[in-house]
Amino acid sequence: MGAIHQFVAGFSQHDAISNEAVVLRDIFRSWGHPSDIFCEAKRILPELRKEAFDVETFQATCKPEDIVLLHLSIGSVVNDLFPELNCRKAILYHNITPPEYLEGIQQQIAHNLKRGREQLARLAGVAEVVMADSRFNADELEEHGYGPARVLPLVLDLARLRSKPDRSVLKKYNDGLTNILFVGRCVPNKRIEDLLSAFYYYQKFVNARSRLIHAGSYAGTEQYHALLLTFARDLELKDMDLVGSVRQNELNALFRSASLFLCMSEHEGFCIPLIESMVNDVPMLAYAAGAVPETLDGAGVLFREKKFDQLAEMMDRMITDKPFRQSIIEGQRARLKRYEERDLEGELRAHLAPLL
Repeated sequence: MGAIHQFVAGFSQHDAISNEAVVLRDIFRSWGHPSDIFCEAKRILPELRKEAFDVETFQATCKPEDIVLLHLSIGSVVNDLFPELNCRKAILYHNITPPEYLEGIQQQIAHNLKRGREQLARLAGVAEVVMADSRFNADELEEHGYGPARVLPLVLDLARLRSKPDRSVLKKYNDGLTNILFVGRCVPNKRIEDLLSAFYYYQKFVNARSRLIHAGSYAGTEQYHALLLTFARDLELKDMDLVGSVRQNELNALFRSASLFLCMSEHEGFCIPLIESMVNDVPMLAYAAGAVPETLDGAGVLFREKKFDQLAEMMDRMITDKPFRQSIIEGQRARLKRYEERDLEGELRAHLAPLL
């Protein structure tokens, strides 16, 4: 029985694609296939080098009956090595953020995104099986000449999302203030500045006893992070925490302390924190961009115009109007139930059937 290996652009903790690769690896092994994860050595965190391996060593052991699944998300050496492999091939597309969002903020990331877009165009026709984690992403593949793309929503380990929260974080944020939460990398396409603007109206005109929390790494985007801090000072915001990267138990505590999840992002290929909000019964108010409406699938509250004063009023209603809030939570629970009832492992096997 041939192996099923995975190529990723980077491998780290608290990273959605890395986490999914681990879940898929365990699934492939449960099917009886040898399975490992490969990446550029310099993109693997030192403490994780028993979980992922240097892609440069892969070709020497690659066999024609093996399958390699490429997670396509950014420009990377693995995307160049992939077409050269003498084996069966599949692609799972997670979307590549348009590089324009990072121009002038982080040129290296912008360069990698531009490179990824170029590699995306060159990889059309290379893989026998093409998948995307949303219809939004699948449509983009088809526009680039990939032919019919199958949709496989992100395969998540929901048990991690339901695991025990950090008690010290719970104690810190359960202090009587109303917590508005957003989770996602501190990058310009997430439009954290719009998050600050909406919170300004909420805190100044609706609820002075409120706090904004943003959890997400700003490694590589320190300049953008500094601009956000300056903007927050100009707005004279109080009780605003840009907490950076957090561990899973800390993240769970943030969700369980939150009264509302507010998403202003303008480019999302899936948006896992929306599912995390559903798991934790946190009502969601989200900008209808990218795959966000698809991921919500009728849950939460969507908006299509960023009128910050009106958003502040809606935030208040979602928090204080108990029947309205409960109806939103019930809708989110129904959406989560639909997600959990899908046999994603069976869908994965069906999508890979031409290669198995």
